Amino acid sequence: MVAPAFYVAPHVIQRMSTLTVHDQPLPYAARLPERPAGAVTLVVIHCTELPDLATAREYGERVLYETGTGNSGHYYIDRDGSVHCYVPGTRVAHHVRGYNPPSIGIELVNRGRYPDWFDSRNQIMREPYTSAQIDALRALLAQLRTEYPNLQEIAGHEDLDTARVPASDDPSQDVPRKLDPGPLFPWPEVLIGSGLRRIHGPH
Repeated sequence: MVAPAFYVAPHVIQRMSTLTVHDQPLPYAARLPERPAGAVTLVVIHCTELPDLATAREYGERVLYETGTGNSGHYYIDRDGSVHCYVPGTRVAHHVRGYNPPSIGIELVNRGRYPDWFDSRNQIMREPYTSAQIDALRALLAQLRTEYPNLQEIAGHEDLDTARVPASDDPSQDVPRKLDPGPLFPWPEVLIGSGLRRIHGPH
């Protein structure tokens, strides 16, 4: 992330214009590959598909790769609209298959299909996003546009990862590996005035 007007230590608050971001880097953030700000062209919107921010943090801290890193978005937006930065935007995070190098991942806390993600009887995402989350997301996108000069595109996780997997309750059926942010995500409201173009799949 490009330094804001003033820098504060991790776990303290950064103030970025009208947006407050809680800087809480993951333990392995410094191990992730670096990239210049100009390499960022895409924002990917996710939902955590977990019950709360604390659980999302726990999942993000899990080491899954030989490099000592794991899977995480860059930013997390809780239901109350608070914004948390777990990975600086100038590091490549593992958040979407095939699109990590040019993208920033933003995760909105939402239960999604939790805890039976791949149960064929549980493929409807019922929790709406809060207005506080959407307001914070719009403010964050505006801030990112000022920090990353080549940021022009936006996509949902489901737009880019269209793989299907055997259902956990019935392997003869396939279900989407990723459904987020899902049908309750208000794309028109988020896109208007954002200066970003939504993309779908390989481009």
